[in-house]
Amino acid sequence: MPQKILAGRATDPQLRGDLVQVKVDQVILSRAPSRALAEAIATGMKKTPVEVAVAYDGTCVADASSLRDIDEGSPHSVSPEFPSYNIPIARPGIGFPAPVHLERFAAPARLALTDDPRLATVGGIGMLALVVSPSQLGQALATGSAWLRPPRSVQIHLSGKVRPFVCARDVALELLRRNLDEIVRRIEGEHHAPVILEFAGPSARLLSVGDRAVLCGIAPQVGAAAALFVSDEKTEVFLRDQRRSKAHRALVPDPGAPCEEVVSIDLGAVDPLLMDEEGVVRPVRDLAGKPVSQVVLGGDSGVTLRDMLAAALLLKSKRVPSRLDLLVAPPSRQVLEVLAQSGALVDLVATGARIIEPDRRVVTSEIYPPPPGGVSLRTADPEPRIAGAPAFVVASAETLAYAVATGAVGDPRSFKRPVRVTVPRALPTDDVLILRDKKGEQVSTKKPPAAPPAVPWKGPLTLDVLAGVPKPNGRATIGARARKAPAVVVAAALAADEKAQIAPAADERAQAAPAADEGAQAAPAEDEKAQAAPAEGKTTGGLALVLSTLDEVRAVAERATDLQAVRAVVAPFVPSTAVSAFASEGIATFLVGADALGSIKEQKSVELPAPAQWGDRVAAVFGSERVEVAWLATGLERSWTHAGTVRQPSGASKPAR
Repeated sequence: MPQKILAGRATDPQLRGDLVQVKVDQVILSRAPSRALAEAIATGMKKTPVEVAVAYDGTCVADASSLRDIDEGSPHSVSPEFPSYNIPIARPGIGFPAPVHLERFAAPARLALTDDPRLATVGGIGMLALVVSPSQLGQALATGSAWLRPPRSVQIHLSGKVRPFVCARDVALELLRRNLDEIVRRIEGEHHAPVILEFAGPSARLLSVGDRAVLCGIAPQVGAAAALFVSDEKTEVFLRDQRRSKAHRALVPDPGAPCEEVVSIDLGAVDPLLMDEEGVVRPVRDLAGKPVSQVVLGGDSGVTLRDMLAAALLLKSKRVPSRLDLLVAPPSRQVLEVLAQSGALVDLVATGARIIEPDRRVVTSEIYPPPPGGVSLRTADPEPRIAGAPAFVVASAETLAYAVATGAVGDPRSFKRPVRVTVPRALPTDDVLILRDKKGEQVSTKKPPAAPPAVPWKGPLTLDVLAGVPKPNGRATIGARARKAPAVVVAAALAADEKAQIAPAADERAQAAPAADEGAQAAPAEDEKAQAAPAEGKTTGGLALVLSTLDEVRAVAERATDLQAVRAVVAPFVPSTAVSAFASEGIATFLVGADALGSIKEQKSVELPAPAQWGDRVAAVFGSERVEVAWLATGLERSWTHAGTVRQPSGASKPAR
């Protein structure tokens, strides 16, 4: 199915070559909207030719930091001039981007590009959503097309019927327990192509679009580029309820369509599951009786409208235990209105729930973090698990309801009987919080955002090695700095060595950081050491990241606009979509064998030869040790890396047909 979507939009319908140019139907701006707009303006965009482009402003709870971001033009902010470029703004309070886009914009058999991996859930409606960098989003906004690697497919065959108190969240956790990440990694290694999960089988057609979206949400966690369901009668009914029936298109796989692997799941054999703080999927009974301190029902993934209504019914006439906080984060304004109209919201409030706003920082635990020393249960998918990140337990809405009713983890099948939920067909569809361009209204006196200058690779380079994900010194400060040099991504092993976290090294921008930037103050002795004279003919400056896990690679890819000092990453596995995104930002991505990780992470610097000497293999010198690493970029991606950007002059590229 993904090949069918791309073939119908590509200049080469046979999808031959390392990269193909394809027409883009939708662009979804969530994590760095201003950066993508700046890239598009730098390319010469006046109004985007893309069919649908939306910028989501996810800052509902304003504080001094978020207001400063807007004033300084942070890449993460959404400025009022977006609608004048034919890009509507989804204002704060409309909901989390993923569920809102599924309800109001997503359309089957279309191609969408986004900077937010959590938008993988729109695959539940049959839309192919691929994650790219802000630079690539800018090009898509300006030209209406993008260069992508042709994907490979893994089919997930669903059969059987779920039992009472088992829902889509449990099925998604069962898929994670089946080691899908190892399958994706093997196929990526064989074909150097992104892997897309295709759901099929008799039971796939029985699931609602909401349940399908929950299953698609696991794609980023296993290293897949996206996930996709068929578009059928269920999809048509969903769109009709959203008053968008004209957006429907059928999408089914061709008979005998090839796939690299098939994974079969019997839904009838799935039990209530949870994912613990370490990311291990276990039966709920393994943690039965463990006291719970916080429950967050809702969020941007892992829960449907039906699940929210079921939890409210299960908790009716119950009371929140004295040592437990129940927080309800409705996924979208539409869900909130339905909960209010049905009386479910009143039942939740009577139980003792606190209704919180759909702020983007809820899913990252920047606000409402898990309580120290206590267990936090949530329905939403976790962010990449890296050192120092807040940890919580992921479970279904019914499991969360049982924890609220008893104060401890337990099997929801202990409720006397399952509740019967009727999801209303008449849904509120008033887009009151969608800000579109109206003639004469969207007038901004502020200058449009400027894209950071691209700095090409010019010669040999010496970088400081940092094991693990660097700690940003404050998003607004780092994001606003001008880029001095291209970045190279080196993913390898994570060092537990804390002093490696404070080696900003020879990056000149770290020297100019304001006094309020605490991270830039750390370890001046290390800075002096890092700025020792480089070898003759070498240029020094920036960081080479050594990453050991998929979660670390994901974290760096998602924070690329914040980690301006990063110039190189070496890792044992980097998904193809991340390789392409890094290359578009001028970041070279290298693959290193597991046998070399132990020695690499102990080194303090790496010397890279001039780009003219780079081939499929690159001779890098870590300390005094010569290591052959594989350069993962291919085709045009190598040109982007050398140029330090994917940006092209206005009119240099024509959209795909």
